Amino acid sequence: MPIPKYDDLFNPLLQAIRNLGGSASVAEQEDEVATILKLTDAEVSDIHRGNRTKLSYRLAWARNYLKRYGALDNSSRGVWTLTSEGQKHQTLSKDLVKKFVQSLDRNVVSDGNEADVDVSDELKDIDWEDKLLALIKAMQPDAFERLCQRLLRESGFIQVEVTGKTHDGGIDGKGVVRIGGLLSFHVIFQCKRYQGSVSSPVVRDFRGAMVGRADKGLLITTGTFTKDARTEAQRDGAPPIDLIDGEALVEKLKELRIGVQIKERVVEEVFIDEAYFQNV
Repeated sequence: MPIPKYDDLFNPLLQAIRNLGGSASVAEQEDEVATILKLTDAEVSDIHRGNRTKLSYRLAWARNYLKRYGALDNSSRGVWTLTSEGQKHQTLSKDLVKKFVQSLDRNVVSDGNEADVDVSDELKDIDWEDKLLALIKAMQPDAFERLCQRLLRESGFIQVEVTGKTHDGGIDGKGVVRIGGLLSFHVIFQCKRYQGSVSSPVVRDFRGAMVGRADKGLLITTGTFTKDARTEAQRDGAPPIDLIDGEALVEKLKELRIGVQIKERVVEEVFIDEAYFQNV
């Protein structure tokens, strides 16, 4: 089936968060909505623009509307929860939600404050994330490997080495991560510049190459991972593999200020001292 429009995702999204205990990360929401709607991996992986899938993009808009309606809220850690209002309803009228949000926008615009129309940080981030991912995808393979090497070093890895070997099972480098200054783990990593989604066979092949050579594996991509790939990465009884998709990659670059600058904007607020004018 085609991915539903954002307003047709209101109720599947609410149901998904309810199924997950009243709170959920974005990734958990996407997986649960896909299960509810019986979407195939190909449908879930269908790209809207850049690295963003249609499902991810439309769910972001659905969350924006439901938050402004008062049915959802989110923490700074990216966890979304049902509010007391959201818990009251098994389903919501999409027309009612849209009319309510649109009335908020009309009130803001009528006051001459078009720039204050409320759009979630998640939606604001899409433009810069897509632009940064486009730049990374245009890099040469060895440059992308060096970028990943820098990211791992800045994240606390030591002895990070890009091997650059061909026919090595897709292994691009290795390093050591030290925990608490006491424990250390040897990590092998792979860097994949993908436009679409990395599938489970890629994860299995990578694991086959890392067995006996490292404690953990790390797969970094500019694309996304299918649900089966994420499941395979944490399969019981198999060496664990951590996954970093394109969205997590650019967020980490922003956090570490690698090729990203953040300019804080100061917004001037004017407060009028009415008493002054009354007592001149």
